[in-house]
Amino acid sequence: MDRWQRRTAGFVGVLTAVMLVYAVVYQYGMAAYEDEPISFLHALQFVVETFTTTGYGADSPWEAAPMNALVIVMDTSGTVMIFLALPVLVFPALEDALSTTVPTAVEDGLADHVIIASYTPRVETLLDELDSRGVESVIVEPDRDRATDLYEEGYDVVHAEPDSVDGLEGANLGAARALVADVSDQVDASIVLTAQECAEDVRIVSVVEEPDRARYHELAGADVVLSPRPLLGESLARKVTTDVTTDLEGAVEVGEDFEIVELPVHRGSEVAGSTLAASGLRERASVNVIGAWFDGEFESPPDPESTIEAGTVLLVTGREDQIEQLADLTRTQVRRHARGETVVVGHGEVGKTVTAIFDEAGLEYTVVDRREEAAVDVVGDATDPDVLDRVGVGQARSVILALPDDTAAEFATLVVRDVSREVEVIARAEEAESVNKMYRAGADYVLSLATVSGRMIASAVLESEDVISLDTQVEVVRTRAPGLASRTLGDADVRARTGCTIVAVERDGTVYTDLGPAFEVQRGDEVIVAGPDRATNRFTEVFG
Repeated sequence: MDRWQRRTAGFVGVLTAVMLVYAVVYQYGMAAYEDEPISFLHALQFVVETFTTTGYGADSPWEAAPMNALVIVMDTSGTVMIFLALPVLVFPALEDALSTTVPTAVEDGLADHVIIASYTPRVETLLDELDSRGVESVIVEPDRDRATDLYEEGYDVVHAEPDSVDGLEGANLGAARALVADVSDQVDASIVLTAQECAEDVRIVSVVEEPDRARYHELAGADVVLSPRPLLGESLARKVTTDVTTDLEGAVEVGEDFEIVELPVHRGSEVAGSTLAASGLRERASVNVIGAWFDGEFESPPDPESTIEAGTVLLVTGREDQIEQLADLTRTQVRRHARGETVVVGHGEVGKTVTAIFDEAGLEYTVVDRREEAAVDVVGDATDPDVLDRVGVGQARSVILALPDDTAAEFATLVVRDVSREVEVIARAEEAESVNKMYRAGADYVLSLATVSGRMIASAVLESEDVISLDTQVEVVRTRAPGLASRTLGDADVRARTGCTIVAVERDGTVYTDLGPAFEVQRGDEVIVAGPDRATNRFTEVFG
């Protein structure tokens, strides 16, 4: 018997005893003072009617003062006992009865599913990837309110502790395709150990925050241990090194001499401020601009009259030499050959990866962090303008915000942009939904950990190499598309139906990149598509 049941049973017992006592006293009073003998049942009925306020006056008026006093006391105590009990006992009971009950186990027969322990914003991309491929998933969530919300949103949820045997068995781990542990380094290790106890043969993917802890997860029994933060740091660092070096890292090779790459337009570059049509990018560099991010919104194909502002990210395809030529047009003109200092805000795992890459490239930088340690140059809060003045943000070429808290990163973006309109702001976001807010705050380039993590986990869980761009805003996927077989690209109308673009088709070892509306996809072809994650997932749903 739980606490609520004991409390309810106690209240009912006390209430019953009080009503019985009142019934005895009332029966005696009616005979002694009113000279109207009544039965005990009549007396009890009167007490019940009085307590519940459902009936008055059957025996009134009373002539004797003691009887009137008794009725007054009975009225008062009954009302207090009944109605004060409603919010304490009755209402919670009704709420429990009417609220959504999240299951503690999945239905019998569920198999080949992916178990996710537990829900974090980082698994949103993974859930979208699984859904687009028709793979069922079950979330093991210990928090009751969050489990209820997810269940009401249509997710398959098991309310249980993810590192408990009951929780994993309730999610039918033995029949699952894989288990994903992405809570914290210590909890994930516990989940892996529990999973080994329940089902040794199930593929276990564990996500670590600190790369040096990966070994312990492997010792626990994880099949794949992922560390998305260093990859995110590498991507952010490349946005700076690309501007000041001739190396163009991060390009996705599609064929022997054909690449897809994201190119951020830097402040002071030759094309910044002009429209796509006026910039003449295709004529000057012979590349194909298949999409562009404008303030966090992806357009494919981009409107020729759209203005290329600083911070616009172009998604282009072409040969390596052509893309290098375009990259030269997007780099800063005034400081093209200068290695201006970069301010790195936050020196966690992402920040450390950024500074390590800068060290290799020989770039100057200043580190700001709230914690005092050897690698931190300035100790302070980056949302404080005085701290930014001490760092010299007004004279810096770029600022990388590697903060783990999105709210702090958004505010820091506003402060940095207020200090300087010229400095480039490159930001890390924890959640994908924060990306657009950071763009509105003034960031030039934003990449979310949730996006990088979701792609990495999806590739590991599905044991697939379809996703060939883990650390970019745009996802590039190599896949077969049976729904396109024997159809021309013009007839399929891929862009309008899915929001992504087919950039190449591989057939019998030959990569075709000159794709016009009349190009016909044949059965067995592999298509390379690019676009936002939801767009590529939509492509898989429509044509997969």
